[in-house]
Amino acid sequence: MDRSTSLDIEALKMTQEQYILAAQPNPLHQRGASVCGAQVYPAVGIYGWRKRCLYFFILLLLVTMIVNLALTIWILKVMNFTPDGMGNLQVTKEGVRLEGVSEFLLPLYVKEIQSRRDSPLILQSDRNVTVNARNDQGQLTGQLTVGSEMVEAQCQRFEVRSTDGETVLFSADEEEITIGTEKLRVTGNEGVVFSHSVETSHVRAEPFQDLKLESPTRTLTLEAPRGVEVNAGVGDFTASCRKDLLLQSSEGEIFLDANTIRLGNIPLGSAVDPLEGAPAGTTYTKQTVYELCACANGKLYLSPAEKGSTCQTTSNFCLWS
Repeated sequence: MDRSTSLDIEALKMTQEQYILAAQPNPLHQRGASVCGAQVYPAVGIYGWRKRCLYFFILLLLVTMIVNLALTIWILKVMNFTPDGMGNLQVTKEGVRLEGVSEFLLPLYVKEIQSRRDSPLILQSDRNVTVNARNDQGQLTGQLTVGSEMVEAQCQRFEVRSTDGETVLFSADEEEITIGTEKLRVTGNEGVVFSHSVETSHVRAEPFQDLKLESPTRTLTLEAPRGVEVNAGVGDFTASCRKDLLLQSSEGEIFLDANTIRLGNIPLGSAVDPLEGAPAGTTYTKQTVYELCACANGKLYLSPAEKGSTCQTTSNFCLWS
């Protein structure tokens, strides 16, 4: 009995000592504590599955960095990045410079496009090339379309200027078309066709070529407030028509000035009534000189020339004309 009681008391003391030791700080756990003269540090670290996960994530991050670096180097190699730009695209102080053939899949918005001094500027498309100009409100003010079948320009006024930019060679708007060159040359075999009137100060043909003014189905009219001059310097002037050729002057006169004036196909007057016929036994002598006579209605006819005028004796022509 006494022995068991003493054992219980000893066990209780041991339990109290363990509790006191557990409550008090362990000198071995303190940083820099010494045991038997040696420095002892606390054991700090990650162990078990946490350690394996940490190593896995570090390895994954390393692999990702290597792949990103390889892709970056490949992109730099393919795109040909240089300190001046990217491949054929160079960034300069004046702007962006493209070398070689460039292809744009989407709209291009630029202020100015300029080629090199030693090469032309070529705009090429499989279908058409369209250049648009817009105002501050975004409205379309001008458009130039180059297609496979036609070239179309849409604007308020279209102008073509000379090399110095001062002379307007060609201009067109809704009201009129103006050609500012000194000479307009038409080289087509059929000439040029005008549906309406044409206003010009001079019409002439090429040297050693004929000038022909023709209206196949309507009337050809030449008008000028101060006169119309038709001049053939080294050739002939021919005016032909199917019906009547009228030369009329309302206030002036018609003047024919030439070394030789010929009137062909003028009928010959006769003193014999066409209904009665010539008397029997009448003979005709060969006549080489005629007299020019005129009827009251203005028609001309010839009469054989004699010592006196024979127009009255041959005036039967006027009765049937």
